[in-house]
Amino acid sequence: MADKQLPQNYVQFRSRYKRLAGAVDELGKAARDEGPLDEKSAQLIQLAAAVSSRSEGAVHSHARRARDAGASPDEIRHAVLLLVSTIGFPAVMAALSWVNDVLEKG
Repeated sequence: MADKQLPQNYVQFRSRYKRLAGAVDELGKAARDEGPLDEKSAQLIQLAAAVSSRSEGAVHSHARRARDAGASPDEIRHAVLLLVSTIGFPAVMAALSWVNDVLEKG
């Protein structure tokens, strides 16, 4: 993904703290490599975690990554809808708007 599509704060973090950014990347890779889940499932799980923590940037990122890993828009939205009884309707509605930011861009 081109840097201009990434949040400026994230781009600056990666530029300023290269070793730390690399370590975070490696930690994520190690966690994914430890188990049998495929990339699409892993991204949908991480999307649900991002929604639960109400992190708009992470929701954008994991919705995009889930889509890129083969998840359909319906699967991505369903992963969010499943949280309604856990995190509540208002939080799910906010998260759906963030997911739609990504899905409606194509």
